[in-house]
Amino acid sequence: MTDNGESQPPLVRRLAAETVGSMLLAALVIGSGIAAQQLSPDQIGLQLVENAAATAAGLYAIILMVGPVSGAHFNPVVTVVDAAFGGLSWRDAAAYLPAQIAGCIAGAVLANLMFDRSAVSISTHHRASGSHLLAEVVATAGLILLIFALVRSERGERAPAAVGAYIGAAYWFTSSTSFANPAISVGRMFSDTFAGIAPASVPAFIAVQAVGGLVGYGLVRLFYPPTPTTPAQAAQVLLPHTDTAAAANGAAQPRLPGGVS
Repeated sequence: MTDNGESQPPLVRRLAAETVGSMLLAALVIGSGIAAQQLSPDQIGLQLVENAAATAAGLYAIILMVGPVSGAHFNPVVTVVDAAFGGLSWRDAAAYLPAQIAGCIAGAVLANLMFDRSAVSISTHHRASGSHLLAEVVATAGLILLIFALVRSERGERAPAAVGAYIGAAYWFTSSTSFANPAISVGRMFSDTFAGIAPASVPAFIAVQAVGGLVGYGLVRLFYPPTPTTPAQAAQVLLPHTDTAAAANGAAQPRLPGGVS
């Protein structure tokens, strides 16, 4: 329930949205990486430009697609922090996590197939150096701080553009190219391409992403102290997601922030 008494969409619908959104996100990241490799061979900097630009723009669109249904987490760290702030029940959070991981794995397979590659090819790209792990702490903490700062300052409608812009920029200012997401880290194991990550690197990435989530959670509490409405506001990550079924029965459809219906 949100603070105004409106119910969230049924859990099964939210899980479907998280699965599809995560699948599209992984397909976006990996597919654009494969395309960059093919279009700009031997030009790593240009490949990163192409991959980052596609990810930033595509993430903005995907959040708008499914955000009103599930909140567009796509990320176990975001889900856990949302639950910690009271915006999502721990039971629902536990259900979100496998949906996000399954979606990211499916997205990797989809990207491979779209570019006429083997459905599954295990990555050999090792990334777990000390500098990469530090970068993942920074990237994840920054993402959490961004999302919940917008929610707590009542600017949640800006989240799709802000998150896309942040991830696009973090491709460049972090040495790890900002995975910042345990589910996408797992999914990217299944594509031996520009965007892949070797399975041996994934446990360390997930561990430091969890650390980044804790740091981000602490920074949100420091900069935006809890208020009576904060837990309810947390339920609006990344976009308000109230059940619109009433609209089919003639009731007024809830409006998204900024006056968009």
